[in-house]
Amino acid sequence: MSTPNRPKDGKPGPKAKAAPPRAGGGAKPPSAGAKSGPPARRAPTRAPSRSPRGPREDYPTAQAFIAIGANLGDAEAAVKAAMADIGALQRTVVTARSSLYRSEPVDAEGPDFINAVVAVRTGLDAEQLLVALQRLEVLAGRERPFPNAPRTLDLDLLMHGNSVIDTPTLTLPHPRMRERAFVLKPLAEIAPDKVPRAALARVTGQVVKRIV
Repeated sequence: MSTPNRPKDGKPGPKAKAAPPRAGGGAKPPSAGAKSGPPARRAPTRAPSRSPRGPREDYPTAQAFIAIGANLGDAEAAVKAAMADIGALQRTVVTARSSLYRSEPVDAEGPDFINAVVAVRTGLDAEQLLVALQRLEVLAGRERPFPNAPRTLDLDLLMHGNSVIDTPTLTLPHPRMRERAFVLKPLAEIAPDKVPRAALARVTGQVVKRIV
């Protein structure tokens, strides 16, 4: 059987010439009328998510204790309002509130007092906190016509961290806090480690009644 296109002498014939490459490379151009698809879209780059920023609380704070008292007008309402007002002071948060107590005036005049103590964490230093408390007293109508006069609101800074201060305007710890049952009993309720038993024993004769 003979092989097609093979010369009789057995020698290979001339090789067929390859077709010249098309211009523009080997890619076949699109036929006329063919629709090209839309270019591929790149996925949008998302910015890294950030957690919402809350109020800055990176300032240093100290624990402080404040005694609250009133014996004019609606004293109970005044003490409760003072607790809220103290918590609204700049860089200050109330962390504990005692019950309300009723006590007879000690070195003062007028009707019975309503008393309480609050604990706070504050970024105010002792002097700044004292000024803020005195401002609240004025806003509550506090007047000082004579020493130990009845008062619409009385705020005493008892302790501020480990501060020991003795200036004409401020003494810390409060120099008479361990002599007053109306301070020690509410303080012992929220911070028993701050009130020695011996101090409580010394004021047992002072009548202080828990009311709320």
